[in-house]
Amino acid sequence: MATSTRSVRYGPPQASRPEAPPQPSTALPRNLGTPLDLGWVREIRVNRSAVERRAATIPTRRPVKTAWQAGWLLRAISLMDLTTLAGDDTPGRLQRLCAKARRPVRQDILDDLGVGDLGIHVAAVCVYHVFVETAVRALEGSGIPVAAVSAGFPAGLSPLPQRLAEIEASVAAGAREIDIVITRAHVLTGNWAALYDEVKAFRAAAGPAHLKAILATGELGALKDVARASAAAMMAGADFIKTSTGKESVNATLPFGLVMARQIREYQGRTGFLVGLKPAGGIR
Repeated sequence: MATSTRSVRYGPPQASRPEAPPQPSTALPRNLGTPLDLGWVREIRVNRSAVERRAATIPTRRPVKTAWQAGWLLRAISLMDLTTLAGDDTPGRLQRLCAKARRPVRQDILDDLGVGDLGIHVAAVCVYHVFVETAVRALEGSGIPVAAVSAGFPAGLSPLPQRLAEIEASVAAGAREIDIVITRAHVLTGNWAALYDEVKAFRAAAGPAHLKAILATGELGALKDVARASAAAMMAGADFIKTSTGKESVNATLPFGLVMARQIREYQGRTGFLVGLKPAGGIR
C-alpha cells in the first residue's frame, strides 16, 4: 500500500532515467577569457525598476508539482556547495559535512523516488585553506571536488602576493575550485582595468582549478556596477561569478541574481564561453 501511494504521489517509474547529473566542476568547459573591452563594460546599463519588477514576479510563478518537483529539488541539491566557513570549525565538523556531501538525501527517500541508484551528491564542499587536505581525504573516491575560499576572504584586502600564494597553496593541497574575492574598491571607483588585472592574476594562480569570482554584490551599490563587475570578471577568465561571501549585511537577492544571469547570457552570446552563476548567502 505504501509503495502504491508513493507511486501516485511521485509519478510512475520510467522505463529509462538520465544518468546522475554531472558535477559543475567537471561538466562546464573552461572560460578562456577575453581581452578587456572597456567599451563593452562602460556601455552596460541597468534599469533598476524594471529589474525589481521582473524579480518580484519570479516567486509568484506556478511551481512544478509531484515528480517534477522532486526531480528539480534533487537537481538543486546536486548543484549545491556545502560550506563551512566559521571561526570554530574543527576537523570533526568538516568530516561530518563531507559525509553529508556524499549522501545529502536519505537512501530510503531516494529509493521511494526510484532514483536510489543515481549516486546523487552535492557539487562541492567549500572550506578555508587550512581544511583543504582534511576535506580531500574525507571525500576521496566520491568525485566531489573541494573548493577553497582564497585571496584574503572575506574582505580581500591582504597584499596581492599573499593572496596569490594562498590560491597556489590551496590548489597544491588538492582544491579543485577556488573562490576568490575581488577588491570592492576597484568597482566602487570604476577602475575596471585594475579589477580585470586582479582576476586575471587569480586565474593564472589557480592553474587547473575552476575559479569563482565573489563580487560581494551587497557592497557594490548600484546594479549597473554589479553588471559591469560581472562582465569584467568573466573577461578575465572567471569560470563562475558568485554573489556574496555570506559575510555581508546583504547577500544574494533575486535582483542581483537576475542582473548577473543576464550578463552571463550576454557574455556567452558574444564569446561562446558559458560561465556559471553561484548565489550565496542568505538563501532560504
